[in-house]
Amino acid sequence: MKKDALVINAEATMEHTLLLRMALSAEDSRAYWENLRPEISRKEIAKVAFEERWFGNKSMARIQLLLTNFRRRFDLYPQALKVLCKWQPNEIKIRKNLCHWHLQLADPIYRDFTGAFLNERRMHPEPRVDRDIVARWLSQRIENKWAASTINRVSNNLISSAAEAGMLSPVPGVRKLQYPHVDDLSLSYILYLLREVKFNGTILSNHYLMSVGLIEGNLSQRLRRLKDLKFSLMGGLQEFDWAYSDLMDWANHIFSIHPEANE
Repeated sequence: MKKDALVINAEATMEHTLLLRMALSAEDSRAYWENLRPEISRKEIAKVAFEERWFGNKSMARIQLLLTNFRRRFDLYPQALKVLCKWQPNEIKIRKNLCHWHLQLADPIYRDFTGAFLNERRMHPEPRVDRDIVARWLSQRIENKWAASTINRVSNNLISSAAEAGMLSPVPGVRKLQYPHVDDLSLSYILYLLREVKFNGTILSNHYLMSVGLIEGNLSQRLRRLKDLKFSLMGGLQEFDWAYSDLMDWANHIFSIHPEANE
């Protein structure tokens, strides 16, 4: 596998409670991508977003919370942010895939929850979860460092985010486990993004792909049909031939020959 891309940032490793008051938020994320402009300074962005109603009738306090989260989810990965602002995908399934992976990048607890814990639950005789099950896992994960009320609220948003991303059934209560649909554009995006991000795992074995069911033979099959890279597996040797130099190069090509990708 070629490894010639520069590392521009890394996945978050420090625990935080930003998921306490905000879940996946795919629609607000799209509004952020659509309205963000280079000339708006960080100091002015909340005022501009409020006055221009980027997020509808949301209060200034809510907008500030959204922007705090979006800085972690998107701004810390500037190449990806430029692509998302150019792309602004209308397809809801694509938006949810992208928001799911960026939330994983920004939140190590959500990353472990979706990339490891839920996969462990799939091996259970009854592959389901509810808030009590998630709260017990979270309490052990953080070694009881948070109050019970915080654990319960974060657990609710872990469940809500995973459900919005398509990994849990949408009906509240006991949630069945499922996998979301991942189209080829979404898969190419995360692969090119991971080339530029320092993360735990390998390009073929990581929480980002495992969380959406792309593992082993299933992943190899999907990789072989992608047009944006060539993948071969011979014995224990894996080789990638990347068609584009980086994520932005990929995006520029995709959107120039497939303008419908923005529709």
